[in-house]
Amino acid sequence: MTIKHWLSCAAILLSAGVHAGPAVGVTDSEIRVGQFAAQTGPAAELGKRMQLGILAQFNAVNAEGGIHGRKLALVSRDDGYEPEKAAMAVKGLIEEDKVFALIGSVGTPTTLAALPAINAAAIPLIGPFTGAQALREPFNRNLFHVRASYFDETERIVQHLSTLGIKKIAIFYQNDSYGKAGLEGVKQALDKRGLKPAASVTVERNSLDVTAQLNEILKAAPEVVVQISAYKSCAALIKEARAKGYTGQFFNVSFVGSQALADALGDAGAGVTISQVVPFPMTPSSSVVREYQQRMRDSGHTDFDFSSMEGFLAAKVFTEALRKAGKNLSRESLTTALESLRDFDMGGFTVHYSAKNHEGSRFTDLTIIGRGGRFVR
Repeated sequence: MTIKHWLSCAAILLSAGVHAGPAVGVTDSEIRVGQFAAQTGPAAELGKRMQLGILAQFNAVNAEGGIHGRKLALVSRDDGYEPEKAAMAVKGLIEEDKVFALIGSVGTPTTLAALPAINAAAIPLIGPFTGAQALREPFNRNLFHVRASYFDETERIVQHLSTLGIKKIAIFYQNDSYGKAGLEGVKQALDKRGLKPAASVTVERNSLDVTAQLNEILKAAPEVVVQISAYKSCAALIKEARAKGYTGQFFNVSFVGSQALADALGDAGAGVTISQVVPFPMTPSSSVVREYQQRMRDSGHTDFDFSSMEGFLAAKVFTEALRKAGKNLSRESLTTALESLRDFDMGGFTVHYSAKNHEGSRFTDLTIIGRGGRFVR
Protein backbone atom coordinates (compact mmCIF):
# COMPACT_ATOMS: atom_id res chain seq x y z
CA MET A 1 0.00 0.00 0.00
CA THR A 2 1.35 3.41 -0.96
CA ILE A 3 1.59 6.22 1.60
CA LYS A 4 -0.99 8.18 -0.39
CA HIS A 5 -3.40 5.23 -0.38
CA TRP A 6 -2.81 4.64 3.34
CA LEU A 7 -3.53 8.31 4.17
CA SER A 8 -6.69 8.18 2.08
CA CYS A 9 -7.95 5.09 3.92
CA ALA A 10 -7.07 6.61 7.28
CA ALA A 11 -9.00 9.75 6.42
CA ILE A 12 -12.06 7.71 5.47
CA LEU A 13 -11.86 5.68 8.67
CA LEU A 14 -11.40 8.81 10.77
CA SER A 15 -14.36 10.44 9.10
CA ALA A 16 -16.48 7.34 9.62
CA GLY A 17 -15.42 7.19 13.26
CA VAL A 18 -16.38 10.84 13.84
CA HIS A 19 -19.85 10.34 12.45
CA ALA A 20 -20.44 6.82 13.76
CA GLY A 21 -19.69 7.48 17.42
CA PRO A 22 -22.58 8.93 19.49
CA ALA A 23 -22.13 12.36 21.09
CA VAL A 24 -21.44 12.51 24.83
CA GLY A 25 -24.73 12.21 26.70
CA VAL A 26 -26.64 10.93 23.67
CA THR A 27 -27.87 7.38 23.09
CA ASP A 28 -30.43 5.97 20.68
CA SER A 29 -33.11 6.53 23.32
CA GLU A 30 -31.96 9.44 25.50
CA ILE A 31 -30.40 12.91 25.60
CA ARG A 32 -28.91 13.72 28.99
CA VAL A 33 -29.04 17.41 29.94
CA GLY A 34 -27.43 19.05 32.98
CA GLN A 35 -28.47 21.87 35.29
CA PHE A 36 -26.43 23.43 38.10
CA ALA A 37 -28.51 25.65 40.37
CA ALA A 38 -29.40 26.26 44.01
CA GLN A 39 -31.71 23.60 45.42
CA THR A 40 -30.81 24.44 49.03
CA GLY A 41 -29.96 27.66 50.87
CA PRO A 42 -31.42 31.19 50.75
CA ALA A 43 -31.75 31.18 46.93
CA ALA A 44 -33.18 27.65 46.65
CA GLU A 45 -36.58 28.69 45.30
CA LEU A 46 -34.92 30.19 42.21
CA GLY A 47 -33.30 26.90 41.26
CA LYS A 48 -36.34 24.81 42.16
CA ARG A 49 -38.76 26.93 40.14
CA MET A 50 -36.43 27.13 37.15
CA GLN A 51 -36.19 23.34 37.24
CA LEU A 52 -39.98 22.97 37.38
CA GLY A 53 -40.41 24.98 34.18
CA ILE A 54 -37.70 23.03 32.36
CA LEU A 55 -39.23 19.72 33.39
CA ALA A 56 -42.72 20.84 32.37
CA GLN A 57 -41.47 21.23 28.78
CA PHE A 58 -39.27 18.12 28.86
CA ASN A 59 -42.17 16.01 30.19
CA ALA A 60 -44.45 17.24 27.41
CA VAL A 61 -41.86 16.51 24.72
CA ASN A 62 -41.20 13.05 26.17
CA ALA A 63 -44.94 12.28 26.29
CA GLU A 64 -45.04 12.96 22.55
CA GLY A 65 -42.21 10.52 21.86
CA GLY A 66 -39.19 12.72 22.48
CA ILE A 67 -37.05 14.31 19.77
CA HIS A 68 -36.00 12.08 16.88
CA GLY A 69 -36.95 9.13 19.10
CA ARG A 70 -34.88 10.26 22.09
CA LYS A 71 -36.32 11.17 25.50
CA LEU A 72 -34.91 14.10 27.49
CA ALA A 73 -33.41 13.41 30.93
CA LEU A 74 -32.49 16.27 33.26
CA VAL A 75 -29.63 15.78 35.71
CA SER A 76 -29.49 18.54 38.36
CA ARG A 77 -26.69 19.35 40.79
CA ASP A 78 -27.14 21.68 43.74
CA ASP A 79 -24.64 24.55 43.96
CA GLY A 80 -26.30 26.37 46.89
CA TYR A 81 -25.78 29.64 44.95
CA GLU A 82 -22.08 29.52 45.81
CA PRO A 83 -19.42 29.91 43.07
CA GLU A 84 -17.05 27.22 44.39
CA LYS A 85 -19.87 24.66 44.53
CA ALA A 86 -21.03 25.70 41.06
CA ALA A 87 -17.57 25.06 39.59
CA MET A 88 -17.59 21.58 41.16
CA ALA A 89 -21.17 20.91 40.09
CA VAL A 90 -20.62 21.73 36.43
CA LYS A 91 -17.41 19.71 36.39
CA GLY A 92 -19.34 16.76 37.80
CA LEU A 93 -22.10 17.15 35.22
CA ILE A 94 -19.59 17.18 32.36
CA GLU A 95 -17.06 14.60 33.55
CA GLU A 96 -19.14 12.22 35.70
CA ASP A 97 -22.74 12.54 34.54
CA LYS A 98 -21.59 12.92 30.92
CA VAL A 99 -24.31 15.38 29.94
CA PHE A 100 -24.72 16.48 26.34
CA ALA A 101 -25.66 20.11 27.07
CA LEU A 102 -26.44 22.44 29.98
CA ILE A 103 -29.58 24.44 30.69
CA GLY A 104 -30.97 26.88 33.24
CA SER A 105 -28.04 27.68 35.52
CA VAL A 106 -29.02 30.19 38.21
CA GLY A 107 -26.92 33.22 39.12
CA THR A 108 -24.11 35.43 37.88
CA PRO A 109 -21.27 34.44 40.25
CA THR A 110 -22.11 30.74 39.90
CA THR A 111 -22.29 30.80 36.10
CA LEU A 112 -19.06 32.81 35.90
CA ALA A 113 -17.34 30.22 38.11
CA ALA A 114 -18.56 27.46 35.79
CA LEU A 115 -17.27 29.14 32.61
CA PRO A 116 -13.77 27.58 32.55
CA ALA A 117 -15.25 24.04 32.53
CA ILE A 118 -17.94 25.04 30.02
CA ASN A 119 -15.39 26.54 27.65
CA ALA A 120 -12.96 23.65 28.01
CA ALA A 121 -15.69 21.17 27.03
CA ALA A 122 -17.22 23.50 24.41
CA ILE A 123 -20.59 22.52 25.84
CA PRO A 124 -23.61 24.75 25.10
CA LEU A 125 -25.42 26.38 28.04
CA ILE A 126 -28.95 27.49 27.16
CA GLY A 127 -30.93 29.99 29.21
CA PRO A 128 -28.72 30.91 32.18
CA PHE A 129 -30.89 32.71 34.76
CA THR A 130 -28.76 35.88 34.84
CA GLY A 131 -28.68 39.14 32.94
CA ALA A 132 -25.09 40.10 33.75
CA GLN A 133 -23.05 41.83 31.08
CA ALA A 134 -19.96 39.83 32.07
CA LEU A 135 -21.64 36.76 30.57
CA ARG A 136 -22.53 38.65 27.36
CA GLU A 137 -19.37 40.61 26.74
CA PRO A 138 -17.05 39.41 25.41
CA PHE A 139 -19.13 37.15 23.17
CA ASN A 140 -19.01 33.48 24.17
CA ARG A 141 -20.15 30.94 21.58
CA ASN A 142 -21.12 28.42 24.27
CA LEU A 143 -23.68 30.70 26.01
CA PHE A 144 -27.19 31.23 24.65
CA HIS A 145 -29.20 33.81 26.60
CA VAL A 146 -32.99 33.70 26.59
CA ARG A 147 -33.64 36.68 28.89
CA ALA A 148 -32.92 40.40 28.60
CA SER A 149 -29.87 41.84 30.37
CA TYR A 150 -29.76 43.62 33.73
CA PHE A 151 -28.87 46.76 31.79
CA ASP A 152 -32.19 46.39 29.93
CA GLU A 153 -34.08 45.89 33.20
CA THR A 154 -32.48 48.73 35.13
CA GLU A 155 -32.96 51.10 32.19
CA ARG A 156 -36.66 50.17 32.19
CA ILE A 157 -36.92 50.84 35.94
CA VAL A 158 -35.13 54.19 35.88
CA GLN A 159 -36.98 55.28 32.73
CA HIS A 160 -40.28 54.55 34.51
CA LEU A 161 -39.22 56.45 37.63
CA SER A 162 -38.08 59.42 35.57
CA THR A 163 -41.52 59.69 33.95
CA LEU A 164 -42.93 59.99 37.50
CA GLY A 165 -40.47 62.77 38.33
CA ILE A 166 -38.60 60.65 40.88
CA LYS A 167 -34.93 61.60 41.16
CA LYS A 168 -33.77 60.56 44.61
CA ILE A 169 -32.94 56.88 44.14
CA ALA A 170 -30.86 54.64 46.45
CA ILE A 171 -29.32 51.30 45.45
CA PHE A 172 -29.13 48.18 47.64
CA TYR A 173 -26.97 45.57 45.92
CA GLN A 174 -25.41 42.18 46.55
CA ASN A 175 -21.62 42.26 46.97
CA ASP A 176 -20.72 40.03 44.03
CA SER A 177 -20.71 40.01 40.24
CA TYR A 178 -24.53 39.93 40.09
CA GLY A 179 -25.04 42.88 42.40
CA LYS A 180 -22.28 44.90 40.78
CA ALA A 181 -23.75 44.25 37.31
CA GLY A 182 -27.10 45.63 38.49
CA LEU A 183 -25.40 48.54 40.27
CA GLU A 184 -23.61 49.49 37.05
CA GLY A 185 -26.88 49.27 35.13
CA VAL A 186 -28.70 51.61 37.54
CA LYS A 187 -25.80 54.07 37.59
CA GLN A 188 -25.64 54.12 33.79
CA ALA A 189 -29.39 54.76 33.55
CA LEU A 190 -29.17 57.54 36.16
CA ASP A 191 -26.13 59.10 34.50
CA LYS A 192 -28.01 59.17 31.20
CA ARG A 193 -30.48 61.47 32.94
CA GLY A 194 -27.92 63.60 34.77
CA LEU A 195 -28.56 61.90 38.14
CA LYS A 196 -26.45 60.23 40.83
CA PRO A 197 -27.49 57.57 43.40
CA ALA A 198 -28.76 59.05 46.67
CA ALA A 199 -26.94 56.16 48.40
CA SER A 200 -25.32 52.86 47.43
CA VAL A 201 -25.13 50.10 50.04
CA THR A 202 -24.12 46.47 49.73
CA VAL A 203 -24.99 43.15 51.36
CA GLU A 204 -23.04 39.88 51.29
CA ARG A 205 -24.45 37.01 49.23
CA ASN A 206 -26.72 34.69 51.28
CA SER A 207 -26.68 37.16 54.23
CA LEU A 208 -29.78 38.53 55.97
CA ASP A 209 -27.94 41.10 58.12
CA VAL A 210 -29.19 44.40 56.64
CA THR A 211 -29.56 46.75 59.63
CA ALA A 212 -26.46 48.86 58.97
CA GLN A 213 -27.33 49.11 55.26
CA LEU A 214 -30.86 50.25 56.04
CA ASN A 215 -29.64 52.93 58.43
CA GLU A 216 -27.40 54.34 55.71
CA ILE A 217 -30.29 54.34 53.24
CA LEU A 218 -32.63 56.06 55.69
CA LYS A 219 -30.07 58.83 56.26
CA ALA A 220 -30.21 59.63 52.53
CA ALA A 221 -34.05 59.71 52.65
CA PRO A 222 -34.55 58.39 49.08
CA GLU A 223 -37.91 58.30 47.34
CA VAL A 224 -37.11 54.85 45.91
CA VAL A 225 -34.75 51.98 46.72
CA VAL A 226 -33.69 49.82 43.76
CA GLN A 227 -32.65 46.38 44.99
CA ILE A 228 -30.20 44.07 43.21
CA SER A 229 -30.04 41.02 45.46
CA ALA A 230 -31.77 37.69 46.14
CA TYR A 231 -35.23 37.47 47.67
CA LYS A 232 -34.36 36.82 51.31
CA SER A 233 -32.04 39.80 51.78
CA CYS A 234 -34.41 42.05 49.81
CA ALA A 235 -37.35 40.91 51.93
CA ALA A 236 -35.34 41.49 55.12
CA LEU A 237 -34.54 45.07 54.09
CA ILE A 238 -38.13 45.87 53.06
CA LYS A 239 -39.63 44.46 56.26
CA GLU A 240 -37.16 46.29 58.49
CA ALA A 241 -37.65 49.52 56.54
CA ARG A 242 -41.44 49.32 56.88
CA ALA A 243 -41.08 48.60 60.60
CA LYS A 244 -39.02 51.80 60.92
CA GLY A 245 -41.65 53.85 59.12
CA TYR A 246 -40.04 54.20 55.68
CA THR A 247 -42.79 54.94 53.15
CA GLY A 248 -40.77 55.08 49.93
CA GLN A 249 -41.01 52.58 47.08
CA PHE A 250 -38.97 49.44 46.42
CA PHE A 251 -38.01 48.23 42.93
CA ASN A 252 -36.33 44.90 42.12
CA VAL A 253 -34.91 43.21 39.04
CA SER A 254 -36.26 39.84 37.95
CA PHE A 255 -33.48 37.71 39.45
CA VAL A 256 -34.85 38.47 42.92
CA GLY A 257 -37.36 35.64 42.38
CA SER A 258 -40.73 37.35 42.21
CA GLN A 259 -42.97 34.77 43.84
CA ALA A 260 -40.35 33.88 46.43
CA LEU A 261 -40.07 37.57 47.34
CA ALA A 262 -43.85 37.96 47.55
CA ASP A 263 -44.09 34.87 49.78
CA ALA A 264 -41.26 36.08 52.03
CA LEU A 265 -42.82 39.55 52.38
CA GLY A 266 -46.42 38.56 53.09
CA ASP A 267 -48.47 41.68 53.91
CA ALA A 268 -45.37 43.88 53.62
CA GLY A 269 -45.14 43.13 49.90
CA ALA A 270 -47.99 45.32 48.65
CA GLY A 271 -46.66 47.95 46.26
CA VAL A 272 -43.23 46.41 45.65
CA THR A 273 -42.35 46.60 41.95
CA ILE A 274 -40.33 43.99 40.04
CA SER A 275 -39.06 44.20 36.48
CA GLN A 276 -39.66 41.05 34.43
CA VAL A 277 -38.01 39.47 31.39
CA VAL A 278 -40.72 36.94 30.50
CA PRO A 279 -44.43 37.30 29.66
CA PHE A 280 -46.88 37.59 32.57
CA PRO A 281 -47.46 33.91 33.48
CA MET A 282 -50.67 34.18 35.50
CA THR A 283 -52.95 35.41 32.71
CA PRO A 284 -53.31 33.28 29.53
CA SER A 285 -53.14 36.33 27.27
CA SER A 286 -50.81 34.79 24.65
CA SER A 287 -50.35 31.34 23.17
CA VAL A 288 -46.96 30.82 24.82
CA VAL A 289 -48.45 31.55 28.26
CA ARG A 290 -51.38 29.21 27.56
CA GLU A 291 -48.92 26.50 26.54
CA TYR A 292 -46.81 27.11 29.66
CA GLN A 293 -49.87 26.84 31.90
CA GLN A 294 -50.99 23.61 30.23
CA ARG A 295 -47.50 22.09 30.46
CA MET A 296 -47.37 22.98 34.16
CA ARG A 297 -50.81 21.49 34.80
CA ASP A 298 -49.82 18.32 32.97
CA SER A 299 -46.82 18.08 35.32
CA GLY A 300 -49.08 18.51 38.35
CA HIS A 301 -48.48 22.20 39.10
CA THR A 302 -50.91 25.12 39.05
CA ASP A 303 -48.72 27.60 40.96
CA PHE A 304 -47.66 29.64 37.94
CA ASP A 305 -44.78 32.07 38.42
CA PHE A 306 -42.08 34.01 36.54
CA SER A 307 -39.15 31.72 37.37
CA SER A 308 -40.77 28.52 36.12
CA MET A 309 -41.96 30.47 33.08
CA GLU A 310 -38.33 31.34 32.36
CA GLY A 311 -37.29 27.70 32.74
CA PHE A 312 -40.06 26.66 30.36
CA LEU A 313 -38.97 29.22 27.73
CA ALA A 314 -35.33 28.10 27.97
CA ALA A 315 -36.46 24.50 27.49
CA LYS A 316 -38.60 25.48 24.48
CA VAL A 317 -35.61 27.16 22.82
CA PHE A 318 -33.49 24.09 23.56
CA THR A 319 -36.01 21.55 22.25
CA GLU A 320 -36.62 23.56 19.07
CA ALA A 321 -32.86 23.62 18.41
CA LEU A 322 -32.62 19.86 19.04
CA ARG A 323 -35.29 19.27 16.39
CA LYS A 324 -33.44 21.45 13.91
CA ALA A 325 -30.09 19.80 14.70
CA GLY A 326 -31.40 16.49 13.34
CA LYS A 327 -30.87 12.90 14.41
CA ASN A 328 -27.08 12.93 13.92
CA LEU A 329 -26.63 15.03 17.04
CA SER A 330 -23.44 16.71 18.24
CA ARG A 331 -22.67 19.75 20.36
CA GLU A 332 -21.55 21.54 17.20
CA SER A 333 -24.78 20.70 15.35
CA LEU A 334 -26.80 21.93 18.37
CA THR A 335 -24.85 25.20 18.46
CA THR A 336 -25.35 25.69 14.72
CA ALA A 337 -29.07 24.95 15.09
CA LEU A 338 -29.40 27.46 17.93
CA GLU A 339 -27.65 30.10 15.84
CA SER A 340 -30.19 29.46 13.07
CA LEU A 341 -33.10 30.50 15.33
CA ARG A 342 -33.72 33.91 13.79
CA ASP A 343 -36.79 35.64 15.22
CA PHE A 344 -38.08 32.39 16.73
CA ASP A 345 -41.59 33.34 17.91
CA MET A 346 -42.92 31.00 20.58
CA GLY A 347 -46.32 32.66 20.52
CA GLY A 348 -45.84 36.04 22.19
CA PHE A 349 -42.17 35.78 23.12
CA THR A 350 -39.43 35.92 20.49
CA VAL A 351 -35.73 35.11 20.61
CA HIS A 352 -33.16 35.87 17.96
CA TYR A 353 -29.70 34.36 17.56
CA SER A 354 -26.98 34.47 14.95
CA ALA A 355 -23.37 33.34 14.67
CA LYS A 356 -22.28 36.61 16.30
CA ASN A 357 -25.17 37.34 18.66
CA HIS A 358 -26.52 35.06 21.40
CA GLU A 359 -28.49 37.74 23.32
CA GLY A 360 -31.86 36.12 22.63
CA SER A 361 -34.36 38.69 23.93
CA ARG A 362 -34.58 42.26 25.18
CA PHE A 363 -38.15 41.95 26.44
CA THR A 364 -38.86 43.75 29.75
CA ASP A 365 -42.01 44.47 31.73
CA LEU A 366 -42.93 45.91 35.14
CA THR A 367 -45.14 44.16 37.69
CA ILE A 368 -46.34 45.06 41.17
CA ILE A 369 -47.11 42.86 44.17
CA GLY A 370 -50.72 43.53 45.06
CA ARG A 371 -52.89 42.54 48.00
CA GLY A 372 -52.59 38.93 49.09
CA GLY A 373 -49.28 38.56 47.25
CA ARG A 374 -50.95 38.58 43.84
CA PHE A 375 -49.10 40.12 40.94
CA VAL A 376 -50.53 42.84 38.71
CA ARG A 377 -49.02 44.47 35.63
